[in-house]
Amino acid sequence: MTPVVPDGVRAGPGPRVGVVHTDDGPEDVVAAPGPAGAPADPAATAEAVAGTAAADVRHRPVAHREHLRRRRVAVVVPAKDEARRIAATVRSARAIPNVDLVLVVDDGSVDDTQHVAREAGAVVVRHSHNRGKAAAMETGAAVVAMRDLPDRPPRDLLFIDGDLADTAVATAPLVGPVLAGEADVTIAVLPRQAGAGGRGFVVGAARRAIVALTGWTPSQPLSGMRCLTREAFEAATPLARGWGVEVGMTIDLLRQGFRVLEVPCELRHRPSGNDLKGQLHRAAQYRDVQIAVAARRLRSAAGLPARRSGRPAQRTEADEA
Repeated sequence: MTPVVPDGVRAGPGPRVGVVHTDDGPEDVVAAPGPAGAPADPAATAEAVAGTAAADVRHRPVAHREHLRRRRVAVVVPAKDEARRIAATVRSARAIPNVDLVLVVDDGSVDDTQHVAREAGAVVVRHSHNRGKAAAMETGAAVVAMRDLPDRPPRDLLFIDGDLADTAVATAPLVGPVLAGEADVTIAVLPRQAGAGGRGFVVGAARRAIVALTGWTPSQPLSGMRCLTREAFEAATPLARGWGVEVGMTIDLLRQGFRVLEVPCELRHRPSGNDLKGQLHRAAQYRDVQIAVAARRLRSAAGLPARRSGRPAQRTEADEA
């Protein structure tokens, strides 16, 4: 199955943060540069994204504009021992248009992550011990749901890593297609990261598994920066454990008919190197990806339904052929 991809969202070189749709066609939004060698300025970039989005909203019917204004997004940041970078991540994420809540889930940190995040303006919840990324994501989504207002739509969820620092605002292009109803899930495609030591073995294994089980070929199957509707997130739970969470989520949602879209984002994070620590990290990634994939292969072989929600599957161009 090949999900329908909106025409305006595309990969490509250059400093572009993303593409916003208007009635006159797709419009590039460019990251506002900071000092030489520094990441894009969060406030200026957010202003550029918001300005283009506002122009889009003005061209839409009044009822649709009102619906978009009422939609809000919560940023959920699973974090462990990120005291050095979490403040910049939180401040940058707060500048994303439509975001009215930044929630950091401190997953058993032994440093001051929770205190630094709170001082930077985040709502913070804490696991007393490390429970893993999937548990942190589920905790974050549950806390967001408790803070939703009964007279407004549930917040959509934007998951980002705690080490994005000042580039966190560059996840803004993930929000637009979800709010506009063009996608149920958007996944960030990152530029190549300086210092990355991997050779693509785990990425290749994850990509082949997703293709085999869904027919869709992702360019970055392990990308953790994702924006989802609440319905899509709930349909993906319980999440796969460990480092298999992204692959498991992608497979589960595609097989249920949700629309998944990759969007280029100019993000910078701390990559795994080629030292022993990096090799051990990739070994754990490979193990968890294989566990997540095996569970889904068994479910398919047993004839168990992929769908766990009442939402009808989306028809795609491939289905029409």
